[in-house]
Amino acid sequence: MAKQTLECSFCGRKKPETDLLIAGIDAHICDKCIEQAHGIVLEELKANKGSKKNVGDLILKKPKEIRAFLDQYVIGQDQTKKVMSVAVYNHYKRLMQLQTEDDVEIEKSNIIMVGQTGTGKTLVAKTIARMLDVPLAIVDATVLTEAGYVGEDVESILTRLLQAADYDLAKAERGIVFIDEIDKIARKSDNPSITRDVSGEGVQQALLKLLEGTVVNVPPKGGRKHPDQKFVEVNTQNILFIAGGAFDGVEKIISKRLNRQAVGYSTSKNVDNIDKDNLLQYIIPKDIKDFGLIPEIIGRLPVLTHMDPLDRETLRAILTEPKNALIKQYKKLFSIDDVAFTITDEALDFIVDKALEYKLGARGLRSLCEAILTDAMYDLPSSDETELKIDREYAEHTLNKNLLKRLEIAS
Repeated sequence: MAKQTLECSFCGRKKPETDLLIAGIDAHICDKCIEQAHGIVLEELKANKGSKKNVGDLILKKPKEIRAFLDQYVIGQDQTKKVMSVAVYNHYKRLMQLQTEDDVEIEKSNIIMVGQTGTGKTLVAKTIARMLDVPLAIVDATVLTEAGYVGEDVESILTRLLQAADYDLAKAERGIVFIDEIDKIARKSDNPSITRDVSGEGVQQALLKLLEGTVVNVPPKGGRKHPDQKFVEVNTQNILFIAGGAFDGVEKIISKRLNRQAVGYSTSKNVDNIDKDNLLQYIIPKDIKDFGLIPEIIGRLPVLTHMDPLDRETLRAILTEPKNALIKQYKKLFSIDDVAFTITDEALDFIVDKALEYKLGARGLRSLCEAILTDAMYDLPSSDETELKIDREYAEHTLNKNLLKRLEIAS
């Protein structure tokens, strides 16, 4: 009886004609058929992605659900959370819309946030990206310069987004870019200068098409462009841009606008109704223009919102209430070393008072907690102690001791 020769059940090639023949239960498949099947699968996946408009597994939540999620991580800032929830909801509704007969195209709603340092601008953007499970790139506008000058090109923003999406182009093209310190690229002066403003107005002009929506050639590994380099084409049409900045000094511009004199010798109009402790709530696009952003870029960031200054109650809540509150973080850190960490209300009040004195916002809380707990975090892992209780006296003593040391070093 002749020996049976194995063959591929798909193409009929005999085993000697193949490099690899994989056996199944009642069939075999060769390496060439595997490669061909793999190509077909990739083509099908690509076609399916295109038909779904690249929204993939995006789970869209209603504005009130987005707001409820933000409330778990961000304390206060009610108006900003409402504005952000609506803008993000409308943006991702726009991505998921089907082609309709009336051909009404919904435009993108990029956002600009104005607020003092430490009020939570970056935290809001991070929280929204976490909830939507989309890639987020946080970039610093201060390092950007015009093409050809020392610094980073504007396209490097999209390189960061590609990296955050693990180079999945479809995922990156529906991501979020947070441009921090947008106020640092403000026009330096209205007067013409003999020197070029390569990190100011020039960068704003380079950002225009990026914000509006265009196809950009992006170097996948960053760095400068050069002719022999391979580029990735990224369409920014569906990327949500959120710009944030402290705009230090814009309060003077707002105050000047609000205190316009009425006709005659009467006092200023509506002065009594103005909240002088939170002038940012009265901000309008004209104030941003007077600060130094060009009108074209303001028009491409149509949603303007502000971050309220953090008062005593808000700072106190930030320490204990959010899901990732500072005190909860320290409790977890100490629990890893089997140390039960507790802190009294009086000690928390002391930390809040000092944070208000330093005027550093929520970041000031972290700095103070680190200064107070550094000695304990240094000593306890090597000791047999299983409990740490921080009261006001301990907090005052350790903070003053650390400050005295720094003063001695400085002198």
